[in-house]
Order: sequence, then C-alpha cells, then structure tokens
Amino acid sequence: MAKSSQDSSSKRHFHWTNKVSSEDEEAPPSTFKSCSSTSEDEPKLKDNSHVPAAESRIRLSVTRKKLQAVAVSRWRSVLTTFAKNRTELQQSLGPRVVGTLFGYRRGHVHFVFQREPNSTPAFLIELATPITGLVQEMASGLVRLALECNKEANDEKKTRRLLEEPMWRTFCNGKKSGFASRKECGPKEWKVLKALEPISMGAGVLPADKEEGEGDGDEIMYMRAKFERVVGSRDSEAFYMMNPDSNGAPELSLYLLRV
Repeated sequence: MAKSSQDSSSKRHFHWTNKVSSEDEEAPPSTFKSCSSTSEDEPKLKDNSHVPAAESRIRLSVTRKKLQAVAVSRWRSVLTTFAKNRTELQQSLGPRVVGTLFGYRRGHVHFVFQREPNSTPAFLIELATPITGLVQEMASGLVRLALECNKEANDEKKTRRLLEEPMWRTFCNGKKSGFASRKECGPKEWKVLKALEPISMGAGVLPADKEEGEGDGDEIMYMRAKFERVVGSRDSEAFYMMNPDSNGAPELSLYLLRV
C-alpha cells in the first residue's frame, strides 16, 4: 500500500508538473501572438493616420510659398513701375536739350524744349512776344529771356516741378514783355515739330498751310539749336544756347525762376 501510494502520488505529481509545463509552453505562444498582432497593427494604423496629415501640411506649405511668391512679384512690379515713372519724370530733360522757337509770322512765339528731336516736349510755352519782335531783338544782339512765377506754400506747389508751372511773367533783356502760358502739345504743334525733326540746328521758314494755319496761312518762322541746361535749385533753371563754333557768349538764354 505504501508503494502504491507513492506511485499514485508520484503519478499525480508528474501529471501536475506535465500539465503545468504544457500550459506554460502553450500559453506563451498564444500570448506572444496576440501581443505581436496588436503591435504590428498599431503602427500600421498610426502610419495610415499620419499620411493624410503630412500630405495636407505639404500642400499647405506649397500653397503658402506660391502665394508669397505672387505677392512679392506683384510688389516688385508695382515698385518697378513707380520707380520707372518717377525716373522718367525726373530725367525728362538731361544736361543737353533741343530748343526750338517757332511761330506764325503774325503770331506769338512758341518755345519748346525736348530731350531728342523726336521725343515728347518736356516744356512748351507760348509767349506774348510776337515772333517778329524776338527776331529783331536777336538780330541786334544777345537776348536774355527771364520767366518768373510765384512761389506759394501749398501742397500743389511742393509736388509741382518748375517746368510744370502754368503761368509766367516774361522779361526780355530786362524789359517786361507780358505773360507766358504753358501749353500741351496739340496736333498743330506736333505737325511743326515733325517737320523740323530732321533739322539739328538753324533758322528758316516753313511754307504756309492755308487749310490749317493761323493768320490766313502765314508762314512759320523757326529757329532750332542745342541748349545747355543748368539746374541751380528746385526753383531755378537756366538754358544757354550752344554756339556751333564754341566762341563768344550764347546768343539766346532762357532763365526760369520761382520767386
């Protein structure tokens, strides 16, 4: 009985240990499998959830860069246009300009300054002086024309250039000779300037145009020459006619003063 009891106890003990060992051997794989399955599935879910967010961030950054580039290009174009217009306005005349006097034989003097013979006039005024009287003055000697305008303390005067003043008091060799007014270059003025475009310097007469001319088809007297421009200040400029032989004083000088 003692032996049988030992055998049964040993069998029971062996069976228990075998059962425990079998459970220990089988349980971990199932547990490991479940853990491994969850560990493999979670990163996939996380990766799949992060892909749309990353793409949206990339698209948003690209869109922002494009908008910034468009805004910068627009600002550059605006600044370039503004700077170009301002430069053209400030540099409409250089140190050497083309000066032209013309007028109908029984009309008034028109004075024009251009950068080039084919460029838009930067300064065009009509004097009250008759063209025949100015020709006589120039035949007798040197001619000094002085144009004066008033300086007023307002915003319009601060931004207006000297060549853009509308009204002037005129003095010829120190004598008051009426007023001068600034004019826009119209079809008649353009027609005269186009006819004189091939002429670099000299004086003469253009034939009368009975259909469009003033004074019953008067002839147009003209004189063209190169002028040296000297800017004294914002309120003073001078134009000196350049002699071809570079000898003696200029025959004609024009002074613009804002007083």
